Amino acid sequence: MSELLRAPAEIKYAEELDWLESIDDNPKPFSWRLSPKMVRLFILGSERADGLDREISQKWFGDRSFVERSIVTLASDRGLLLIGDPGTGKSWLAELLSAAICRNSTLVVQGTAGTTEDHIKYSWNVSMVIAKGQSRESMIPSPIMTAMEAGSIGRFEELTRSTSDVQDALISILSEKYISVPELESGGGDDNIVFAKPGFSIIATANSRDRGVNDLSSALKRRFNFVRIPVVTNKKSEAEIVRFRTEELLRRHAIDLDVPPTLLDVLLQSFADLRASAAAAGSDDEKLESALSTAEQIGVLEDAVLHSNFFGERALTARTLASSLVGSLTRREPEDLAILNKYLHGVVEPRSKEQGGAWPEFLEGGRDAIATLS
Repeated sequence: MSELLRAPAEIKYAEELDWLESIDDNPKPFSWRLSPKMVRLFILGSERADGLDREISQKWFGDRSFVERSIVTLASDRGLLLIGDPGTGKSWLAELLSAAICRNSTLVVQGTAGTTEDHIKYSWNVSMVIAKGQSRESMIPSPIMTAMEAGSIGRFEELTRSTSDVQDALISILSEKYISVPELESGGGDDNIVFAKPGFSIIATANSRDRGVNDLSSALKRRFNFVRIPVVTNKKSEAEIVRFRTEELLRRHAIDLDVPPTLLDVLLQSFADLRASAAAAGSDDEKLESALSTAEQIGVLEDAVLHSNFFGERALTARTLASSLVGSLTRREPEDLAILNKYLHGVVEPRSKEQGGAWPEFLEGGRDAIATLS
């Protein structure tokens, strides 16, 4: 695992998963490696009331009802669609669910404008077809087909980014639970059909901000259970998420650098202020293009930490944090710069005079960053 840039959840948490599987005597659906109760415990972490001999870390921060509904959906024969704003943890939850259920979260199709039907069904090894003709050996199964044959979870990221004909190809898979391969001749059996084994399901994610890009058809919607993941607004929960992800970054890069709680509070408050400003804005021109998600907040802090480690004094400062915030959130010029400048003068400046602390340095760093970009 130390040689991987980013280990999938089933490798990263292999020890926890092995241990949970060894003590799990609850009923399991299909070929699941863990029972629904243990899947939930793996994702949300253990509590003292669970009576376990060891602590299981919390990996996803959100309402437990979202996790439970997702697990129940996957125990049925329906697909699961996680929908929400960018940065709400949809993909991370999908990865954790797949890792806990089948110990393989890598059977993923990434939805884009260039995704084709071949990406979710199958394609061909051209050289083998030329040499030996079309056969099961010369067929290249998609991640979805591989999941069907293994009775595992297949994932489809950013479903609404793919075109309607690609989306429609999922309808028969979710309904009939098989893929026909008409290029192969049937020898009287099922040689030209790939059937799904028990345990197969699909977890798809969709960005709620992508409405109108490639809307899902009514037929496809009926084959998914929707679980809407809201933006984290609870300051305590958001702080836990940001801290959890930042600690992972520090471990991965072997960086010995503290994130002072006061600076974390400054970051959280800044995003809360900017979200409130966006909610009160009268038009899109008065809003930052950024979604101001928790994921973007993590990105700002990661940028500041790495900059401090490599180019600073190996200590995170309010000035560096402000510079990272301005640099990360400025995507349109001059609109975003004007919005951030207004925030600094209208909110941060009065607060720095009233509260002091890290705010004056944060204000100065933000002003310098805007001046550099202007």
